[in-house]
Amino acid sequence: MPPTAATGSASVLAEGARPRVLAARAVAAVIDGGRSLDAALADWPSDFVGVDRALARMLAYGTLRDYRRLGALLAPRLKKKPQPLLDALLRVGLFQLESTRVPAHAAVHATVAAAPKLKLGKARGLVNAVLRGHQREPARIDESASALALSYPDWLADAILADWGAAGEAVLAAGNAQAPMHLRTNTRATDREALQSELAEAGIDAEPIALCRAGLTLAEPVAAERLPGFEAGRVSIQDGAAQLAVDLVAPQAGERVLDACAAPGNKSAHLLERADITLTALDIDADRLATLQATLDRLGLSATVCVGDAGQPALWWDGQPFDRILLDAPCSGTGVIRRHPDIKWLRRPEDITAAAARQRALLDALWTTLAPGGRLVYATCSILRAEGVDVVGDFLAATPGAREQPIEAEWGQAERFGRRIAPGAHGFDGFYYALLERLE
Repeated sequence: MPPTAATGSASVLAEGARPRVLAARAVAAVIDGGRSLDAALADWPSDFVGVDRALARMLAYGTLRDYRRLGALLAPRLKKKPQPLLDALLRVGLFQLESTRVPAHAAVHATVAAAPKLKLGKARGLVNAVLRGHQREPARIDESASALALSYPDWLADAILADWGAAGEAVLAAGNAQAPMHLRTNTRATDREALQSELAEAGIDAEPIALCRAGLTLAEPVAAERLPGFEAGRVSIQDGAAQLAVDLVAPQAGERVLDACAAPGNKSAHLLERADITLTALDIDADRLATLQATLDRLGLSATVCVGDAGQPALWWDGQPFDRILLDAPCSGTGVIRRHPDIKWLRRPEDITAAAARQRALLDALWTTLAPGGRLVYATCSILRAEGVDVVGDFLAATPGAREQPIEAEWGQAERFGRRIAPGAHGFDGFYYALLERLE
């Protein structure tokens, strides 16, 4: 769970160059290297733990969340564009001054001290001058420009504003907010009320999620290892929006169910927790399927775990139709920007077009494996219509025997086909769902 800018005490946050070094490297790996933030954080040394690690995570997440705005604040103080690692360090330093409880003098001192450790020793004077200059007289930007003030690339801000209309500004802002931590009760092992009591005994406050029968929201995020019952399989971490999938699939005992694009496995596990089904968990990524299998093992659940491309059933399907299919299609991830701020800077307009084409191809292919009278739930964690209602609409227009079942629900808002959830609504991530039935 990404930490907030206010995580920890000021005295703890003030210490050390090392968190700034690793945060700057992570930011540069995303912006200059095109890597995901998760991959960049995975490179951190194993001995980098505790409050220093928490601080570095907070700085990396916060700097990427506010990356464009920080650049606009820095620009008047720079004669030329700095090299990527120096640019990242400057933004990490400025983020501390702008958005954290780190005392200004400590933020400047530790960030300057990080420069030589990044082999930027000659830039120490520049780092010091830029940060102290901002400390004395903070720069200002045009806060009326939403893409800049809310720190989005223009193309993505324009796409969201066009899709969401009057709600667009709120959707942009929600992408910068801190996401809550949601849990899912393994109802095969316990019930929600018992889990809530168990959490309370451990000093962890939690409240039921009204729209998710097994869901809980924590008052404050905690590490998974602090959750009572996590290793024993009584609880999992899963956003409430993703927990809605099992209600739409509505698996019934004895049915054959396919979870296509299943890794890392939370939805597969939830399906198995809900009903005694025969589940095939399919994914193209063998490494991610190993994570899925570990999740099933932890929860005491069993499925047929299969490596394969959902778009090529001939390579993995045994020819027996599925009663239910969940297609949580690969997408831009624009609905989970609040959890993954690197998405804003890694995606390009052409990625949306490519994702939509892949989603349509997956729908076409998987439809052939669905039994007559069966249902397919199409889902994406995108908030763009190009990856949701437009894909489903095109599929329905071109597919005889396919019918949409309108989703009647208290969550999200109805689209021409399906429903979508704005990030932050009900405390959920942004999501899109459509429910399709095969008539013949």
